[in-house]
Amino acid sequence: MSGPPRGYFRSLVFLLPALTFITVFVIAPSIATVFLSLYVDGQFSVAKYVEVVSERSPDKALIMITSRPESPPWGALVHNIIWMAIHIPLVTLLGLLLAYLLKYTFGSSVVKTIVFIGMVIPMVVGGLIIRFMFDEHVGVVPLVFNALGVDFLAKTWTNYPQLSLLALILGSVWLWTGFSLTVYSAALGSIPSSFIEAARIDGAGHWHIFWKIVFPLVRPATIIVVVMTMLWDLKIFDIVYVATLGGPGGSSTSSP
Repeated sequence: MSGPPRGYFRSLVFLLPALTFITVFVIAPSIATVFLSLYVDGQFSVAKYVEVVSERSPDKALIMITSRPESPPWGALVHNIIWMAIHIPLVTLLGLLLAYLLKYTFGSSVVKTIVFIGMVIPMVVGGLIIRFMFDEHVGVVPLVFNALGVDFLAKTWTNYPQLSLLALILGSVWLWTGFSLTVYSAALGSIPSSFIEAARIDGAGHWHIFWKIVFPLVRPATIIVVVMTMLWDLKIFDIVYVATLGGPGGSSTSSP
């Protein structure tokens, strides 16, 4: 029976400081938090968890079935799922398309800087910007729809249950697309230009080059973007609280 591979214990020694740090400051506190949450006044109880799941008020419900299922509120958990289902694909695709188009565009660094600004501003400020962005009087979004003659969207989105959650999601796309753009720009820079030149010589169009060459080669970057965007979507409380306070009527709440 063979023993551990050569260098195994040496590698373990190098990993030990990081593993110790993660255990002490991440794993142990997480376990302690779960353990303490199961005790109320020194007695074991799951009452708090039952209360969270069974809460029926619009601004605190985890899952809420209403008489009008086509319109929010649906509960914080459902709102978070909808947020991720819309936000992650949009951020991923926009970041990749912008990175691909700007790679061959003069002055692309200026555009990248403008897009990246949304990522570096505090989330509280981002929530305020979203609030004014969809305001009927000063917001650019209602202004555009008013110019297009789409009256039912030329209003303050955050004042209507049917539009408030969508307004926050679309606003957060701008806030986080800078991260996706940066990651994909770095990934595209690592693709050998000979691959694309060979495809063009063989008669491949822009779409085929993008779908058959670029997209598969940036797959590792896509995994990073999806995972990091998902983690970011779990920290959206600041944006929601500042922009809508979870309203109106709990239609945009993200935490019970």
